[in-house]
Amino acid sequence: MNNYYMGIDNGGSLCKAVIFDSKGKEISSASRNLVMINPAPGFTERDMEELWLKNCEIIRETIETSGLDAAQIKGVACSGHGKGLYLWGKDDQPCYNGIVSTDARAWEYPEKWYEDGTAERVFEKTFQSILACQPVSLLNWLKDNEPEVIGNIKWIFEVKDYIRFRLTGEAFAEMTDYSGSNMMNLKERRFDKELLKEFNLEDMFDKLPPLKKSTEICGTITEETEALTGLKAGTVVAGGMFDIDACAIAMDITNDENIAVIAGTWSINEYISKEPVLNKSIMMNSIYCIDEYYLIEECSPTSAGNNAWFVNLFLEDEKHKAKEAGMNVYDYCNRMADKVLPAESNICFLPYIFGSNYNPRAKACMVGLEKSNTREQVVRAVYEGIAYCHKVHLEKLLMNRTETRAIRLSGGAAKSDVWAQIFSDVFELPVETIDNDELGALGCAMTATVAAGEYKNLKEAAQNMVRIKNKIYPNKGNEEIYRKKYGIYKKTSDALDDTWKLY
Repeated sequence: MNNYYMGIDNGGSLCKAVIFDSKGKEISSASRNLVMINPAPGFTERDMEELWLKNCEIIRETIETSGLDAAQIKGVACSGHGKGLYLWGKDDQPCYNGIVSTDARAWEYPEKWYEDGTAERVFEKTFQSILACQPVSLLNWLKDNEPEVIGNIKWIFEVKDYIRFRLTGEAFAEMTDYSGSNMMNLKERRFDKELLKEFNLEDMFDKLPPLKKSTEICGTITEETEALTGLKAGTVVAGGMFDIDACAIAMDITNDENIAVIAGTWSINEYISKEPVLNKSIMMNSIYCIDEYYLIEECSPTSAGNNAWFVNLFLEDEKHKAKEAGMNVYDYCNRMADKVLPAESNICFLPYIFGSNYNPRAKACMVGLEKSNTREQVVRAVYEGIAYCHKVHLEKLLMNRTETRAIRLSGGAAKSDVWAQIFSDVFELPVETIDNDELGALGCAMTATVAAGEYKNLKEAAQNMVRIKNKIYPNKGNEEIYRKKYGIYKKTSDALDDTWKLY
């Protein structure tokens, strides 16, 4: 009898549960859109209880549509967006709304820490930049603005650790996720009270759950959870992982040959290395889900989430036309973009709806519009602008590598042939996509296979569960065109950087 595993992924805009067999074949899935709460400019939150109940709904629906007996599901694991903040209270209730990784309210704290030398000192232990959306920044904002929340904190969670806590009743901090929080000593792979003191957070040390690895067992499904979800009480729950690790392992990033590019709410660009990059040329080093590796990362909230925003706000006519044609609006947009040649327009879209690559106060805009421009050209400009943002990050990664064989692409762009081709042309590298659309869920399900004893480690799980779907090569005739357009993008972004201070 085949064994089955569930991955539960909570991202920037939706939650999804997927059941896979032990060979990586998707059996069933369910998802729900997540309500974003925006109480003030730059704030992105969600109701933590509503989030939990939606997770319960998708888990139950996925089991019901699979036709499986829940006893056949041998393991469960969660992934989710990193950074942000999900706080559990001493009264055993959420003690604040969950704060999503696109939140920019705490932008002043990293600026202060870079000015006063804190950033320089903590780098010796954290190996990463300080971001406004990390727990260190958000906790300081809460101390200064919502001090009553601080006094009620029992546990400091990231989103997937919060969902796992609700599944099992046991509080743990999974290492890949917290290693990107600026709260961990990456040299020693532990929480460090002296490090927290640098951020004025030493009183938070006891509120950090015990650390676990991705494939370690972190409890089992409780009877209460069985009643809510249909999962069998006693089912093993693995640590899971940060969604950027989940997508990378689900793309078979098990050595340093390839770079993983994830075009989701965030622009994630990463490779793995047995040594961290300590020359400060890249944004983040974190701990990878394979023990001997670090994850070398460049990231920003500038990717396909901007396309979703653009479509929802401006393309109402296209939504109706897509419906009449029996297709979804994103497939319709792909057709629109495919009608435009790269040289036909120099419209420059800055996908900064949640901030830019390095400036959380930046705003989205479109520059270079002319009366002659078509809607198709505007749609393609959005695709191209997002690819340019990824290339800014890619160039920094490539400074620290001698050779890259290919880009492994996932997220919204990987589902579009025309967009994947734009990525290949802009990057001037081959792009490979994976024969599975739910990589975040697959990656965390892979950790469940190891925790349950199906596979001995994640490398073996990847060998059995991951398959390449397509390989796309750059169009040689487009090299100079995109080099010019990318130059326009960089000059436009640089020219506006100081302007954002006026907003």
